[in-house]
Amino acid sequence: ENVLYVHRDSDAVRHMMRVAAGLDSMVLGEPQIFGQLKDAYSLAREHGATGSFLSRLFEQTFSVAKRVRTQTAIGENPVSVAYASVSMAHHIFADMSRNKALLIGAGKTIELVSRHLADAGVKDFLVANRTLERAQALAELHGGKGIVLSEIPDHLADVDIIISSTASPLPILGKGAVERALKKRKHRPFFMVDIAVPRDIEPEVGSLADVYLYTVDDLRQVIEENIRSRKGAAREAENLISSGVQEFLDQLRALDAVSTLKVFRQRAELLRDIESEKALRALRNGVDPETVLRSLARGLTNKLLHQPSVQVRKAMAEGRTEVTECLRELYQLDALEADEPTTTEKL
Repeated sequence: ENVLYVHRDSDAVRHMMRVAAGLDSMVLGEPQIFGQLKDAYSLAREHGATGSFLSRLFEQTFSVAKRVRTQTAIGENPVSVAYASVSMAHHIFADMSRNKALLIGAGKTIELVSRHLADAGVKDFLVANRTLERAQALAELHGGKGIVLSEIPDHLADVDIIISSTASPLPILGKGAVERALKKRKHRPFFMVDIAVPRDIEPEVGSLADVYLYTVDDLRQVIEENIRSRKGAAREAENLISSGVQEFLDQLRALDAVSTLKVFRQRAELLRDIESEKALRALRNGVDPETVLRSLARGLTNKLLHQPSVQVRKAMAEGRTEVTECLRELYQLDALEADEPTTTEKL
């Protein structure tokens, strides 16, 4: 019970839309939840677990979430270390499908980095780790190769992107190894991100020409600025969601009106058929047509007005004056009264 929460009516609609748009995520604007929500809806539909109401709600939710993504900057700026690392690589390499990546470490952060790199188009991976088994397991997820840390110098000249995150107490990659690799590469640039604390890459590497080295401190500055940017976008997103909630509620009210009008018409048609049948029987029995016609009009009018009249009197006795106001609006009684001649005009 201490972790359960319940939303009802418009609050439930708003909650779904905020979740889909990434406003309810720990990482503001995080896009993965949208895909998870779509998968959940597809699975529910597949098993017949959604009716017309839920289907309408999900479709409206997806529509609003897409609107938030396209009309605000909620998901444009990276706010995780792993995503920011890959995002910054785009500043150096326009087409990352041509670049080879070396990932040092095999923990959760490097696993996330590998996913973002693959999404960015990188196809060639090397994963270096203290234990070869873990390196190979992560590398194989993307068709890459695993190596141990001692093999890094042998492969350094062949890679373009180096991202490191280990728990090593001492640097893994030194200035000398990078200098030798640069000569072999004919000074093609390196992009490096050192996420580790303490550092995996010697700080002196950053002084080398053709090396773009960023540390976790550099990333934090970018992330903090991006979080502020996302918070501004979140305010815009909340406005779009409020509009989306109102649209959905309007749709529901319109559907309810259609259903009510359908029943109203069916009742009127039933009364019409009853009175029409009585009139036809009277005609077959030779009753004067004019008398039958007047009786039909009077009977139909009485039948149509009887129940509303009873309910209006009951409402007035209970002090519910809004019922009479609704009646005046529905039948435009104020307009009819305005059109009637005054007593003086009648005279």
